[in-house]
Amino acid sequence: MTEPPALSILRGIDPARQPSFTLGNRLGRAVWGVVWTLLGRTSPRPCHKWRALLLRCFGARLGRNVHIYPGVRIWAPWNLDIGDDVGVGDGANLYSMAPIRIGTRAVVSQGAHLCTGTHDFEDASFQLLARPIRIGSFAWVCAETFIGPGVEIHEGAVLGARAVTFRDIPAWTVAAGNPAKAVKHRHWRPKVDP
Repeated sequence: MTEPPALSILRGIDPARQPSFTLGNRLGRAVWGVVWTLLGRTSPRPCHKWRALLLRCFGARLGRNVHIYPGVRIWAPWNLDIGDDVGVGDGANLYSMAPIRIGTRAVVSQGAHLCTGTHDFEDASFQLLARPIRIGSFAWVCAETFIGPGVEIHEGAVLGARAVTFRDIPAWTVAAGNPAKAVKHRHWRPKVDP
């Protein structure tokens, strides 16, 4: 199993006795946790610009009109890259050990879990690994779904409620179940301005 470099994950350590992340990463997450708890989670639901400002202060790259609701859990905002007109619903968990990219006009619904982290269970030290997740433009990640490390939900795809996927979902496909399987094609396409 391999992973992208420079993710702040320490190698060759005993995770039962030592931290898996660099001191800088752990301190950054600690400060972020306090700021989000005090200023993000307590903010009124309509205050999307305020929460976007907090995220940007911690390195998130956000487009215009991004709606991150106060109940969203974000592990490391500096690993977020989100396009214009995106909504992320309450209870969603963006477990961003590795980058999470969400395309323009995509929706991540309530309770969805985007998990970029895993472990190498064949390694004696149970090495922590992280792989990026990509959600394409116009995609919809429905309520209480689970997306595993390294997965891409391609443009316009729909991952149905409570679906689980560890594999990519092709563009303009509707997938459902555990494991998620294609159930039909999505016929809607965005209108292109002349």
